Amino acid sequence: MENNRANQGAKTGYHHGDLRNALITAGVDLATDGGPARVVLREVARRAGVSATAAYRHFAGQGDLLFAVKIQAQQMLADAMERVAVAVPGAGGPGATAERRLAAIGRGYVGFALEQPGLFRTAFSHSLPAGEGEDTGWSGVTPPADSPQYRSYNLLTEALDELVATGRMPAPNRPGAEAAAWSTAHGLAMLLIDGPMNRLPDADRDAVIERAIDTVVAGLLAPR
Repeated sequence: MENNRANQGAKTGYHHGDLRNALITAGVDLATDGGPARVVLREVARRAGVSATAAYRHFAGQGDLLFAVKIQAQQMLADAMERVAVAVPGAGGPGATAERRLAAIGRGYVGFALEQPGLFRTAFSHSLPAGEGEDTGWSGVTPPADSPQYRSYNLLTEALDELVATGRMPAPNRPGAEAAAWSTAHGLAMLLIDGPMNRLPDADRDAVIERAIDTVVAGLLAPR
């Protein structure tokens, strides 16, 4: 009986064209619970109510599925960053607003890691779609391609460009600014979820986050 239901689910999902999304959603749920290691194709298929064979119609294998879940996790990270940035008040002029927006993006990045550590780890997991080699051609410093997996990085780039455009950040400080801001936020996030800083009380943790973000912003805005 259970096998019949699974087979019916596979046919329904496949014909309606929504099985792929259902499988990705199941993968996101697993990643939320336990990070990239939990995203197993057979378990994703079981949760979606279909057979593994049906799942293989949409994903060539484990790496292909994990890459799709990774993209979704990256999108959720970028959404979290945008929500915090949009809430920034516009008082004080364009320059002050741009400065607050950059700080907010950093808080949104670290905040997502704290609230969704499984998804955060998945967003930066080593996974590639079927047929691609290990070298994606992006170093993490130069501007990436316009792809959903780089959306959070591009949000940072836009915020930094806005700081220069409003005159808040000296133009000579702009080259390499992404590397300084991203590495600080990401390193802090990893220390908070997987390192010794995960033992910090909430108040001390929040103070560390504010201090780190304020230090990076101040360094980027300092005159040369």
